[in-house]
Amino acid sequence: MTARRPWVPARLRPGDTVAVVAPSGPVDPVRLARGRQVLGDLGLTVVVMPHVLHRRGHLAGSDAGRAADLQEAWCDPQVRAVICARGGYGATRLLGLLDWPAMAAARPKILLGSSDVTALHQAFAARLNVATCFGPMPANDLIGDPGPDGEATRANLRAALMADDAPGPVAGDRVIVPGRVEGPLTGGNLALLAALCGTPYAMRAEGRPVLLEDVGEAPYRVDRMLTQLSQAGCLAGATGFALGSWTDCEDPMPVLVEALAPLGVPVIAGLPIGHGRPQLTAWLGADAVIDTQSCSLTCLFRDPATAP
Repeated sequence: MTARRPWVPARLRPGDTVAVVAPSGPVDPVRLARGRQVLGDLGLTVVVMPHVLHRRGHLAGSDAGRAADLQEAWCDPQVRAVICARGGYGATRLLGLLDWPAMAAARPKILLGSSDVTALHQAFAARLNVATCFGPMPANDLIGDPGPDGEATRANLRAALMADDAPGPVAGDRVIVPGRVEGPLTGGNLALLAALCGTPYAMRAEGRPVLLEDVGEAPYRVDRMLTQLSQAGCLAGATGFALGSWTDCEDPMPVLVEALAPLGVPVIAGLPIGHGRPQLTAWLGADAVIDTQSCSLTCLFRDPATAP
């Protein structure tokens, strides 16, 4: 039986309300204020949920508080997007605390985040069948950077989020296996995808192109995580791979080529998506095209007129 295609939420318009949540690590209030201003400059009304600036060790407050913020924001009919303040660690701890039937009953909306938020992207795909936005977060330093990397990050984020715009292709710098493929994009941060193996939220790449990126992982660890995903069946049937940034990962390309090239599907590398500079945005679950002739990943937008 063919799986239902993910629902792509309508993109934003000036005046829409967005809610900032902190599902993972502690949030720097100064960086958050800069990021909130960036969202405000898009014409959005920004609401910061009650527990965002809480702190408990390496987490942004208690699991219960972080989960409550996320669920309340998602279920609020006035909120058109839920934006994660930052990554770090902790999103996986929330997956068993969310009332998924209640969230499924809410109108689909945008979820934005990256890095540790990969756990939420995969869970929202599995439980809600909704496309989500893998991109820069407001409490990270780059989104408020006045330099060219910050400008490129903000311009691309606007194009991905706002209904009156659309991002063009994201160009890479290396073709590993030639070809062209189109389908609903999946993937995200490699370490989180590996951590989800054996859970109900494990990635299933069959029939889909896959985005992979990471930060601070030595090549042998990249190899170990790719092996884990392969042996768990998570990469079976993948139609292509778009490799984002591998910041502070030494040189993982030999490992990536060894693991992915034999699959015989299109593979491109060097896309500025993930933890590098700039940080461009991709829609997970939305249709995307990997085209090795242009060495690019293009997310396609077919905004719905009404929710299901």
